[in-house]
Amino acid sequence: MTSSIIIGTDATGAPVPMDMEELLATRLLVQGNSGSGKSHLLRRMLEESARLVQQVVIDPEGDFVSLADAFGHIVIDGAAHNEREIERLASKVRTRRASIVLALDGLELEAQMRCAALFLNGLFDAPREHWYPALVVVDEAQMFAPAAAGEVTDDVRRLSLAAMTNLMCRGRKRGLAGVIATQRLAKLAKNVAAEASNFLMGRTFLDIDMARAADLLGMERRQAEQIRDLERGRFLALGPAICRRPVSVKIGAVQTGTRTASHGLLPLPSAPAGELDDLLTLEPEAREPAFSFAPEPIDASARLDLPEADTGSPAEGETPDTSDMPPAPDKDAVIGAVLADMLAEPDCTYRPIPVLFQDFGVRCRMQRVLLHGLDMAGFRRRFALAVAGDGDSGDPQWRAALRLAERVPDDLLAPFLLIARSALAGLPCPGDEELARAYGTRSPGRIRRLLEYLEKNGLIVVHTSFGGQRSVALPELGVSTAPAAA
Repeated sequence: MTSSIIIGTDATGAPVPMDMEELLATRLLVQGNSGSGKSHLLRRMLEESARLVQQVVIDPEGDFVSLADAFGHIVIDGAAHNEREIERLASKVRTRRASIVLALDGLELEAQMRCAALFLNGLFDAPREHWYPALVVVDEAQMFAPAAAGEVTDDVRRLSLAAMTNLMCRGRKRGLAGVIATQRLAKLAKNVAAEASNFLMGRTFLDIDMARAADLLGMERRQAEQIRDLERGRFLALGPAICRRPVSVKIGAVQTGTRTASHGLLPLPSAPAGELDDLLTLEPEAREPAFSFAPEPIDASARLDLPEADTGSPAEGETPDTSDMPPAPDKDAVIGAVLADMLAEPDCTYRPIPVLFQDFGVRCRMQRVLLHGLDMAGFRRRFALAVAGDGDSGDPQWRAALRLAERVPDDLLAPFLLIARSALAGLPCPGDEELARAYGTRSPGRIRRLLEYLEKNGLIVVHTSFGGQRSVALPELGVSTAPAAA
């Protein structure tokens, strides 16, 4: 079986091969401004070598996920996993020798750098028996190995730069062949770029980038001007895996496409201007009616026809007639209705418990329940149940959650029960805003400390992915919420 692939043709139309075995030992650097065909080149190389070698693609823009349909690559969504899971996935990739695309387009820059670094470190730290040959392609490498400090924190930059340096400097002994692509050589760390022995240089316009490209290709500075004149999809190639002297290569066709928008011109809509005006007119948003508990005004002109009071008392031995007396109210039903009315008021949970308790007593008396039977502590727990949405008392799982809640401090009871109810129903994890309202705070930091306290005491386990999706599990109940944005 041959180890060479054809990446394109030279100026005479002759095919230009790339020796993959040699590439595994000598690594590759691809440079080209946006629109030069850099991603097209990587796609051509990946498609042609897909049946020859395991491939790992670090894809910050989600351009290469289409390889999964045609060549069976497994797409790993970086935003859906946390740090520990990313490291475990990297170990499995080396063990199973699976070709994968690590899609990072759902993450911010700092999260992309941390996720890619942890994944590369997981590949690098695999046991010796799993050091199989693999092509590791990193697109937009200047993001992961920046030449200077940028918008991200120093810790993340050092972590990412160290992972890229390990890949390019020490990865060969572990079977990892780095292929890095960058828009600008000046923005790529020099110790990372210097480890490549093969080069494919595309169009660039800045003098500093042309000068570095010419140095890498062994060209004189006056010859570097031709780099500026390269057409889209044409690269200057040099290296032991391609050719011993610089040669101009026109990259060949590819089978798969990207998800990027078309760069061609499209006709503008031909609808009349009036229709476009109607299209851009926004309808007013529907608003829920505000709850009001003010008593209805009494019509002073209305005539009250009241029966005359009977001041007589029943005769001796006569039973009083109670047929016209209203029935006694159901105390539990009244308490539930009163709590529901209180929670319907905006900012109810932010009021102090003593104030709420006093308001609760007044409302109960207005409903002819003079003795509701709750003290301050009992009211607090009943109010927390109402905030969380009291579950089915006949459900054994909900009863188990209530028993577990006995270990929770009273002030944390409402957010804990809210999480428990969501987990039992398999609903998305409540967000910080919802938990903060249940707790009665407007501070997101306090909610994070609340979750840390519950987790430290073994009541919950919090799982947060790189994409900010959080799920909370209750180990003692064996349930977990669905992931949702925090």
